[in-house]
Amino acid sequence: MPTENTDSTDESRTAATGTVVVLGATGQQGGSVAAALRADGWNVRALVRDPAGSRARSLAAAGIETVPGDLGDPGSLRAAFSGAQGVFSVQPNAGQAGAVVSNEDEVRFGTTVADIAGESGVAHLVYSSAGVVGATPTGVAHLDTKMRVESHIRGLGIAATVLRPATFMELLVAPDTGLDRGRMSFLMGPDQSHQVIAVRDIGRVAAAVFGAPERYVGRTLEIAGDALTGEDMARHLARAAGRPIRYSRLPEALLAREETLGRLAELAGGRLAGSADLDTLRAEFPFLLSFDRWLAGPGAGLLEEALRPGDAGGHR
Repeated sequence: MPTENTDSTDESRTAATGTVVVLGATGQQGGSVAAALRADGWNVRALVRDPAGSRARSLAAAGIETVPGDLGDPGSLRAAFSGAQGVFSVQPNAGQAGAVVSNEDEVRFGTTVADIAGESGVAHLVYSSAGVVGATPTGVAHLDTKMRVESHIRGLGIAATVLRPATFMELLVAPDTGLDRGRMSFLMGPDQSHQVIAVRDIGRVAAAVFGAPERYVGRTLEIAGDALTGEDMARHLARAAGRPIRYSRLPEALLAREETLGRLAELAGGRLAGSADLDTLRAEFPFLLSFDRWLAGPGAGLLEEALRPGDAGGHR
């Protein structure tokens, strides 16, 4: 969590006149960072596999420079980082649905990005980790990759900031949470509190960090916008949906069968619950959305989609 003076004023932010390279800009998190940086006046350069693809074309239409490259190609990273003031680093991981990367791939990508940012003279690297990461392993391989990348970055001695986002609000309205059947299932118990953040706000926090390097270089920030129990989530969802929503923890049989889910459920009573200082964060980043505000705004379309009958068959 933030450990320094968090007073925030517009005057303390540097002018957004340089170029920031954003990795993963065709995805959720990188896309939110690219959009927030553009809104703040930065020149944004997105590394994309296929500049002719539909997502890359959408970025270009928004005024973002797209350059071809791949996290597995150090030469393309060097070319993309040339002349850049900042780099936002996020990598795909083996825990994502449909992932085609291994845990070792993620570590290799994350450490290579940091190495090349340092070699290229990038003034500020911002690495997106995860809220559950700490000084000791979690026992979940696709989360502990991020601890290894964080450690590598700190060992380089470069100007860097680590962001540790809480669980994404978007995950709470995923098709397989059961909302189309009037229920919602997730990792924690009905009375266990769990911190969450809107993906949009990760981008806005990253933009604020790039805008004030003198305040954020060398810091690790746990970031979240709200803390809710399972029952709180169900109440907010029911109000936004206009229909009853019942919350329950994921079925024990599923948690026993799926080793990673079971370990995550254990962590939900501890480290995965989050330990960000929400009052300090809201003072520093007043734009952070609570869950109910997110449901009424950026999340409204996702909730509507999740409520449609037959969107998914639920957890199996």
